[in-house]
Amino acid sequence: MKKKIFTIITLVLVAASSCKNLNVNPSDAISTGTIVTTTDGLTNALNGAYALFKDHIEFNGLVDGNNMYLRQFYHLSDFASDDIVCGQATTDPLFYSFNLGHSPAQGNTRYYWYVSYKIITGVNTVISAVEKSGKTDAATNQLLGECYFLRAFCHFNLVRLFAKPYSVDPNASGIILRTNLTDPAKKARSTVKEVYDSVIADSEKAAGLMTWRGPQYASQAAAWSLLARVNLYKEDNAKAIEWSTKVIGSGKFTLATNETFPALFANATTASETIFCVAFTAVDDYGKFGSIASMIYSDGNSGWGEEFASSSLRAAMAPHPEDVRWLYIIPLKDGNGVVQKKNGIEVYYISKFSFQGGLPNLSSPIMFRIAELYLIRAEAEAKMGNTGAALDDVDMIRKNRNLEGSLYNKVVPAGKSALDVVLEEKRIEMAFEGHRTYDVFRNKRTLNKAYWGYHLAGVKETDIDLSKTPAGYPNITVPYTNPRTIYYLPIDEILSNPLATQNP
Repeated sequence: MKKKIFTIITLVLVAASSCKNLNVNPSDAISTGTIVTTTDGLTNALNGAYALFKDHIEFNGLVDGNNMYLRQFYHLSDFASDDIVCGQATTDPLFYSFNLGHSPAQGNTRYYWYVSYKIITGVNTVISAVEKSGKTDAATNQLLGECYFLRAFCHFNLVRLFAKPYSVDPNASGIILRTNLTDPAKKARSTVKEVYDSVIADSEKAAGLMTWRGPQYASQAAAWSLLARVNLYKEDNAKAIEWSTKVIGSGKFTLATNETFPALFANATTASETIFCVAFTAVDDYGKFGSIASMIYSDGNSGWGEEFASSSLRAAMAPHPEDVRWLYIIPLKDGNGVVQKKNGIEVYYISKFSFQGGLPNLSSPIMFRIAELYLIRAEAEAKMGNTGAALDDVDMIRKNRNLEGSLYNKVVPAGKSALDVVLEEKRIEMAFEGHRTYDVFRNKRTLNKAYWGYHLAGVKETDIDLSKTPAGYPNITVPYTNPRTIYYLPIDEILSNPLATQNP
């Protein structure tokens, strides 16, 4: 690597409107004292951290348009799930999420690890400067709280991708915690439990410092939401209910209605459901190269459109064609209304990351929204045996998705558990938003990718006879015990840090 991952850095003060030009210099380039001289200085420094979620920055001596935190965030999570089918072979390392052909040298995990710790080190620099300054006014506390939140958020996303779920083994190797600028570069991995404890502590501190600055920035409600999510993953169901109820009861957020849900994701920064999103503007429209949408949607020219909504997800949604959530799954039809196929796979594009300002590759991805908090509470209630309460929360969502005639009314369908109902609802509601694989594996279930697609192990394009049904090809089922439910630590970390043990 051109620069060591853990070199102490500070973010050059940049305005949010110029995040494409973000630079990172050694810590002696600017005095940390200048960061907190004014609220504007602190704000601009923090904007640099937010920018790293969406910018294409230099890594390993190159600026690659495919390298972007959020692009990898969704690919590494969703493309490994049963919600998205791989439409063709590709040299992009996103392919490894589909077929589990992971490698310590794959470019997307290496970049994601690098930029995550770049964000963490940047906010650590701000935290250190602010706490040394002794400033405690409300504006400074808000921005300090945002730093703690971003650190918790990044650590949690890392531990989900690179370590076993807490529910499977809390004492397993987690990730490397970076909570202090004085941390040595060579440092061992903390356990999963230690990482969760740190994330919870940071989130609670963040919640105590923040109020509200708008959904494109972290807030007290965002910290509560992270606490609800983390405690659910930890299986502390009482805490998950407590924190999700605080968000739901805050009065700041309401579920989108049947009428407003179709425009929710295109208008994320102003939507009633949005708790926290990463705000993109027209300047951040990466088009066909490097956007989140370009692999899963195309208007014929706007993107590659190589990955589609899976037949498995569509089958789960099939009983309710009236469900308004179908509007984010767009079939490619010919002039006769017949759904087109690519390599024998029906083309159903995904538009949750499209149409902000009418642009096919632009959106402001939502990290937390109120629907998830209802589903977090529902799952926790189901696990505590409070079936009626769990189904009430599921019904709150269904009645706002044009399913008023198909409510559960506290009754679990025959052959299912309350948890089955909640997880099925969450699969549909939160599809393509980076949740599915974690929900399956942390609940010790098996991911079933038994449908045709290029994810099939060992299949080459020349093997396919499109005149025949490809059902005879071997399919992938992934139990939660499979070591490839998580990714290898990047080779950069292993080579530079002998204390970091590799995943099996």
